[in-house]
Amino acid sequence: MIWYLLYPLRGTTEAPVLSASHPLRRVLTRYGRHASRYAITTLLISVAVASFLIYPLPFIYTSHVINGASTLPRHVWTAAQPLPYDSTASPDIVMRSIWVHSSYMQALSHDILLSALDLQDELLGDTRDFGPSRSFGLLPPPSDSESPLTPAQRDALHIVNGLTNQSWIFHSPLLYWNCSRERILADDDILATVNARKNHTTPANITLRHSIVFSGKRFEDRRLLAADALVITLLYRTDSPVGRQWEAVAPSLPLKVGDKWDIYPPSGHVSASQLYEFQFRPMSVQDSIILALAYTLSLLYFLQQVSKVRAVKSKLGLIVTVMTQIIMSIAASFTICGVFQIDLSRIPRAAYPLVILSMSLEHILRLMDAVVRTPSGESTSSRIGSAFGETAPTALVSTVQNFLILLGLSYVVTPSVSAFCIFAAIAIVLDFLFLSSFFISVLSVDVRRMELGDALAKEAMRRKRKARRVRENPSWVKRMLEGKIALSTRIAGTIVMISFIIIAQSHFFGGGDISQRLAHLYNGQDLEPNVSSPEASPLEDIHQARTPTSWLRLQDHDAAREIIRLIKPSAYSYIARVYEPLVFVKKGSNRVPMMKEPALLPAIYDFAHHQLRTFVFIDIVVVALLRLLISYLLPEDETKAEELQDSSDQSSLSVKTLSGGHTLDIAMLAYSPRGYAISVGLDRMIRLWDLNHRNKGFTISNLDREIVVKFPVLAVAMDEDSDWLAILSSDMVIFWNVITHVHGSSVAVETYNQRPEAFFLEPTASSDVPRAVIVWKDGTAVDVEPASGVTRKSTICPGLTCARPLLSKGESAIFGKHPMVCLVATSRNGDVHIMERDGLSWERRNLLSRRLASDEIHQVVALSPLSYFLASSKTHVHLINLDDGNTVWTFSIEEMRPRSLTCAFTCHRSPNALPLGLISFTFSYLALVSGDCVLHTFSPQDDDDAISLQSVNDVGASSGWCSWADAKERKKHIGNPGVWSILSDGSALGLRRRPRTEPRSRHRHHPQAMSGMRNRMASTQSQEFGAFSCWELWRAASSDWEEVDETVPLFGSDEDAGQLIVCDLGPSVRVGPTSVAFAYGNIIKLATLSGHKPFETGIDEVSRESPMNVPARRRKMGTTARSGPLS
Repeated sequence: MIWYLLYPLRGTTEAPVLSASHPLRRVLTRYGRHASRYAITTLLISVAVASFLIYPLPFIYTSHVINGASTLPRHVWTAAQPLPYDSTASPDIVMRSIWVHSSYMQALSHDILLSALDLQDELLGDTRDFGPSRSFGLLPPPSDSESPLTPAQRDALHIVNGLTNQSWIFHSPLLYWNCSRERILADDDILATVNARKNHTTPANITLRHSIVFSGKRFEDRRLLAADALVITLLYRTDSPVGRQWEAVAPSLPLKVGDKWDIYPPSGHVSASQLYEFQFRPMSVQDSIILALAYTLSLLYFLQQVSKVRAVKSKLGLIVTVMTQIIMSIAASFTICGVFQIDLSRIPRAAYPLVILSMSLEHILRLMDAVVRTPSGESTSSRIGSAFGETAPTALVSTVQNFLILLGLSYVVTPSVSAFCIFAAIAIVLDFLFLSSFFISVLSVDVRRMELGDALAKEAMRRKRKARRVRENPSWVKRMLEGKIALSTRIAGTIVMISFIIIAQSHFFGGGDISQRLAHLYNGQDLEPNVSSPEASPLEDIHQARTPTSWLRLQDHDAAREIIRLIKPSAYSYIARVYEPLVFVKKGSNRVPMMKEPALLPAIYDFAHHQLRTFVFIDIVVVALLRLLISYLLPEDETKAEELQDSSDQSSLSVKTLSGGHTLDIAMLAYSPRGYAISVGLDRMIRLWDLNHRNKGFTISNLDREIVVKFPVLAVAMDEDSDWLAILSSDMVIFWNVITHVHGSSVAVETYNQRPEAFFLEPTASSDVPRAVIVWKDGTAVDVEPASGVTRKSTICPGLTCARPLLSKGESAIFGKHPMVCLVATSRNGDVHIMERDGLSWERRNLLSRRLASDEIHQVVALSPLSYFLASSKTHVHLINLDDGNTVWTFSIEEMRPRSLTCAFTCHRSPNALPLGLISFTFSYLALVSGDCVLHTFSPQDDDDAISLQSVNDVGASSGWCSWADAKERKKHIGNPGVWSILSDGSALGLRRRPRTEPRSRHRHHPQAMSGMRNRMASTQSQEFGAFSCWELWRAASSDWEEVDETVPLFGSDEDAGQLIVCDLGPSVRVGPTSVAFAYGNIIKLATLSGHKPFETGIDEVSRESPMNVPARRRKMGTTARSGPLS
């Protein structure tokens, strides 16, 4: 709600998302990560705290009238509240009372009871053995209203003999002894009698509760120990002669008993009064319907949101967890309110869970959604920590906002609703605390046990491959009910909370009371303008343990119900004019409190005295049983392994070293999809590495002396099946079988020692050995047939600047044909040429003549196996359809360094394999001005959609595709990138040099460190001064989820120094969906994402070109590894 109020300042109603570097988000993320990492400990602590707060609940609440305990809410609205002085309501009954005091908290003594009996008899007449039913119909009331009443006449008017306008009743503690002096004197244990007869009823069938006949009570073990005042109360109808007699006799008491009592007021005449309304209103049908509808909508909304989290195997378990958290929050809040004597019995109990339910679901669903959106390959603690860090700031602000709203409303509503506001404020704070501990720990355990990470990844693929649902344009109301706009989630809880408080207020004062109170508050007036604020009261000197006003508000709803049943049988409330009590204080009494009255509920002290040991024992048993249950669900060895390994404090990157293959620098790298890498070194060695088996390599150039590879080697390439390797030397193309380690044919070609622009192997239907294709910078292409040794030369375009092969597996794959092979090339004049294989020659398919961009197209990137490619200029990247040459979309970018574009994407394929769409699309480049690596990531707005590679109109309005214009774009900068590659998930993995931290003067004392190429073997001194420690691997996620962004050292502290020292890096190449190989001197560093299979077949959704990922002295081009001639 606060974001809507800040809309004029912020210009948006969306809640702000803190950046990953924000201190608050970092703290919350770190907490969530550690709470998830040590999920069992967090869970046990949260359950221990919950049991600590919930266990005392039965001991401090009761549904019966038990002394020293709070009363549980029922199904009724109850209240005892004053009405404004200008109220025109007519009272149904008049209430007068006397309070009899002795020394402080010593009213329960024989002499005080007997003195109170004398005062009662003075006011009402003789009440000994009071039994008004005996006078039924015997004596009519006298005709002279001024004449005194006889006991029989008085009793005949008692309400037990029939309700009339002259009826009366009275409450007195002396009724415990039936107002008999002899019984009081004969009672040896006053306290035992009072406690034993606490449920004693009067002749009018009204229970003589301690709260009615005593004021200022002290309890222990739910037994009354002491009372500060005896309260004798007369309730009468406005025409009752008994009331008039009380009014007439009271002023005469100071003369009669003034020598024994101090009387307040001294005249004995009480004129100050206040109208009070007492309610006992059962829930109406309308109330029940509203609450039932609210609970039903909340439950349906929750079930609908849970149904979307398809990766959760145990949805029932999730629902039980959520309900358990809400129940714990509500029960703990009841305990806290009971401890601090906050009366919650005024509002029906069915209303209490509603407000907490509406606000708690908001935070829980947001957290679950954030967990689902985190990368499924990350560790459990990292995912939950990041999700909590993302959602907790908004939840925290929402909690504080609602807490302040409730705190403010508690000052402007009636006391009954004010107690509910305090309860709700406590509950939402506890709910956030339990969300931060109990829920995330249970979620973490469930993720571990159910393997939610794998399930999420599989569910994402399953959801994307399902048949596309019909796309509609839903109304605003429907989107709100589905939770797709902010209103339904961010302010729904606040709206429900405020709405219910207004409805509750209307049950007591009417809907206009809040507005009136707010108006008074705004004008600086008292919130109770019509209620008198008494001046310094003379009663302050007698230190009453409880004031008359607080005593009146303490009366429970059962007393109100019994009185309503007598005076207004068909009503749910009555209005009483309550006069200030006539107070009698025994002369010579010591009214100074001897001890401070306890601030907390008496039942709490009883609980501490008698239940503490049991409570501690049960708390330990609960925690122990929960620990055993977790041990059963999550075995101990697995738990320990998770706590040791599942932590984002550990790196998500694993680094392997491939060494021993070269003695000098590696100048060239190439790879195949099945986990093979080829390296060519300055030592004239060609090495084939089987990356599926670490350090398993073969030296190709020395296997067969009959075939001598003549250096320099200009390029190497492997086919898609990793069966054949082609080596382009200075005078021939040599074919070598990777499976059998036997060389194939050799075909002579003229190279002039020039590097080709492209070199790749093309599958053929006529031979098992693929055809080699060489594209030269002069714009010609040479086909090399290994079987016949024939070479064919074709012209692509003059002034060629870039050429890339594109193997499209779209429509042809449906009919079992070979992939369609095309060449996409650019020329110096800005044209883009698309050449297609037609038999044994290349035929021009399309010519895009200078119409793509205002500046020159300098690079193309093939999106194999899709029939699309990217063409980049300085400030734009164009997505082009290979079939018709049309531009599908143009991306605006920062000014790009030429030929630095690389791309990754994830495909969606419908059941019939057409049309094709993208689940995610990422490309990166090197910014010309800043030198940063820039990542652009595009994803559909809706999780169930996919970005259409065709026009949305072409695939049909009912297909559910997302257009490029509607796709979400995220952009990220990585400073000092060095060299990098894009992985299959769209993240970037690179290697760079850290800024030098040691002073240059240190190196001047060590000539070996400056000796350059002549002596570059690592030494102890070179390692000491950071020759290897200055290099680091970095990973940057393509999404805004920056918890996976990290850096790790390239070399471990205990790694042997057997490699060369380099000033610059060699080539790098991506060697699997999640792995990149970096050439560092004479070794290869293979970096792989932890927890992923490094090599998988059948995955080809990452562009294979990143020409800028090599140093200036040595460049790598796409699938072909290219460098300068090796002499």
